[in-house]
Order: sequence, then C-alpha cells, then structure tokens
Amino acid sequence: MAKNRAISASGGNALLPWLGIAVIVLLLDQLTKITILKLFSYGQSMPVTSFFNLVLVYNKGAAFSFLAAQGGWQRWLFTALGIGAAIFIVYLLKRHSAQRMFCWALALILGGAVGNVIDRVAYGHVIDFLDFHIGNWHWPAFNVADSAICIGAVLFVLDELRRVKK
Repeated sequence: MAKNRAISASGGNALLPWLGIAVIVLLLDQLTKITILKLFSYGQSMPVTSFFNLVLVYNKGAAFSFLAAQGGWQRWLFTALGIGAAIFIVYLLKRHSAQRMFCWALALILGGAVGNVIDRVAYGHVIDFLDFHIGNWHWPAFNVADSAICIGAVLFVLDELRRVKK
C-alpha cells in the first residue's frame, strides 16, 4: 500500500512542472490583457513598428472571429469547450508527464485555453490586442493566449512527426 502511495505521489509531482508552465502562460495572458484594458479604449490603435500595432478589440467568437456575429450562445459553447479541453489536457499531462515535447505543447495550449475562458466568463468576449499587418492587410488581432495555443499546436505536430519517424 505504501508503494502505491509513493507511485501516486510521484505521478502528481510530475504534473506540477507542466501545470506551472500553464499558469505562467495564463498569468502573462491576463496581465497583458489587463494592461491593454487600462491603457486603451475600444478600437484604439498604437503603431509600434511598420508591421505591428497594439489595438484593443473584442472577439465574441472563436479563432478568426468564427461565430462572433451570433446572438450570444457561442460565449457559453466556447466556454464549455475550453473547460472540457482543459480537463482533458490535465488528464493527458498526468498520463504522459514524461513526454517532454508533448507536455510542453499541452501546457501551452492549457494556459491559453484557460486564459480565453476567463475572458469569456468575466467579459463575455476575448480581449485581443496584437495586430500584425502588411500594408493595409491585417492578420486578425490576437493575444498571448492565442499565441501559446498556436505554439503548442506546432509543438504537438512536431512531436507527432518525430514519433512517426521512430
């Protein structure tokens, strides 16, 4: 019985670094969003470089404002999906805590997903502020959480390609 507790405890401890990464992403995301909310009014833009602006915009939809024009039900759908994804990711992190790249990917996605869920619950929309552009063509504005999710997705694909090659 003591041996089982030791295995269980070490499994829990193996989860901590990955949850720590997710918390760091979450904190960076929320701190940057709070800062932008305090410094900018909605729609206000500040050029930083010839290809990058800071701008305060709200996204009521998902990636690239998917379903943003709906009547509000999407807020709860995307919140539920984010919570469900977070629970599943924690399960995967616990189960595969020794797979470093896989867990890095999941931790980044987890932190980003929870960051955007917090926005949906607190504000009814996600706060976006990073605006990259070429001339008059603008990439949809995004935030730190979205960046972490994208980096995590790339790492996930790279990890899977590496695994397939073995």
